[in-house]
Amino acid sequence: MLELRRDLAQAGRYLTQSLRLMVGVPDYGSYLAHHQATHPERPAMSYEEFFRERQAARYSSRTGKCC
Repeated sequence: MLELRRDLAQAGRYLTQSLRLMVGVPDYGSYLAHHQATHPERPAMSYEEFFRERQAARYSSRTGKCC
């Protein structure tokens, strides 16, 4: 029974992460894990900095736009 609860909780986390990515909400937790694993010597961005950077990356591209 404990394994089933753990598996359902994990499935819920995956579903939540997938839905957030589908609507464009960046995953700060994944960023922090990646940053710590690959760049431990550099400070990580705050959530606000991370969110602004992701928004800029998503919306600043002029490719395929007329204006």
